[in-house]
Amino acid sequence: MTTTAHRGARWIERWEPEDEGFWESTGKKIARRNLWFSVFSEHIGFSIWTLWSVVVLFMGPAYGFSAADKFLLVSTPTLVGAIMRLPYTFAVARFGGRNWTVISAALLLVPTVLTAIVLHPGTSLGTFLVMAALGGVGGGNFASSMTNINTFYPERLKGWALGLNAGGGNLGVAVIQLVGLLVIAVAGATAPRLVLYIYLPLIVIAAVCAALFMDNLATVRGDTKAMREVVRHGHAWVMSLLYVGTFGSFIGYSFAFGLVLQNQFGRTPLQAAAVTFLGPLLGSLSRPLGGRLSDRIGGGRVTFVTFAAMALATAVLIVASSADSLALFTVAFIVLFILTGIGNGSTYKMIPAIFRAKARAAIDAGAEETAELLKARRLSGALIGLAGALGALGGLFINLAFRQAFADAHSGVPAFAGFLVFYAVCVAVTWAVYLRKPVAQVKPALAGV
Repeated sequence: MTTTAHRGARWIERWEPEDEGFWESTGKKIARRNLWFSVFSEHIGFSIWTLWSVVVLFMGPAYGFSAADKFLLVSTPTLVGAIMRLPYTFAVARFGGRNWTVISAALLLVPTVLTAIVLHPGTSLGTFLVMAALGGVGGGNFASSMTNINTFYPERLKGWALGLNAGGGNLGVAVIQLVGLLVIAVAGATAPRLVLYIYLPLIVIAAVCAALFMDNLATVRGDTKAMREVVRHGHAWVMSLLYVGTFGSFIGYSFAFGLVLQNQFGRTPLQAAAVTFLGPLLGSLSRPLGGRLSDRIGGGRVTFVTFAAMALATAVLIVASSADSLALFTVAFIVLFILTGIGNGSTYKMIPAIFRAKARAAIDAGAEETAELLKARRLSGALIGLAGALGALGGLFINLAFRQAFADAHSGVPAFAGFLVFYAVCVAVTWAVYLRKPVAQVKPALAGV
């Protein structure tokens, strides 16, 4: 490993993780160190992104906001976070993984400090919407973190590394909701600033640790050509649709769960916070299960069954809402969270399998093997970035649907009915594209998809 003075001491010029000798002697230790601090920074980013799922629980009558207003507040960071994922994907190549982790972590101070200043009754809805939008930058951290860690690990270990990175980040949703529960239980529902005060030093620690312990890889280059190429593939849009259904549901429900409990079942902030963290927690932990099941029986099959089960759980939510059964509703919602996690893992496993299938078909037809496999990796990485950005938009749609449902019907049932139809569409699309008798050029790989 060598560095170059004009770049700085934290730039690594030679990085060859596929060389087993290099990996064992040098690469593994460096990659693991970067992984852990990347997970920490991404985890805090997820927490700040979903901060408003906690803040709205503190907004009692003194704030003067309706249920529709609160759903608008939690929709705003979802939208901004989704938009930020695409530029964050390319920022690693432009600035360096370590440098961008420092910058992206430090940026989290802006919404956190400003929200702490304005968070009190009497502040206008418009001001809070600006604060929520600023918090959306935390949603971009996932894209840059995944892009960065992907460059550190050899192909044979990327599944484990990226799964750990994604799962550790997703857990930030559950952790900030646990922090909110702790604050409400100890200090009451009138002290939301305590949540922000807890996270301010953690943000600083994440930025400082990234500066001290992470590295930039000089071999990383932006590949905008791959993104332009991948959008011409039909599979890019199919997989993005499916990821809207899995990750979009996970992040959308993470924002909305507590508000739905408050507005549909009259739960107090403490009662809502006592259960809302369970969904994101179990949904994060179930993500690796989806990947592991996909390794064994195929991502397409796991995704198909998952969407069918999500549709069934949503039907149960409609029944529980109509019967005003809090217990059944809560259990069904948590099961739905678990299913979104499994689907997150299975859809992400499908993406590289699709392009490997195309590569193998081309190789069998006489194409050069190394070039085709490299192309498959390039297009897989581009689609992961695209699907991650579009998938996050699903969270926006979910919260806007809840906003309209509670504004019109004072119930989440119309929104759940819409989600049920969407999951049924995802079941049909998964079967039609990946499970029914495949066309000749894709047939060799569908077992792996």
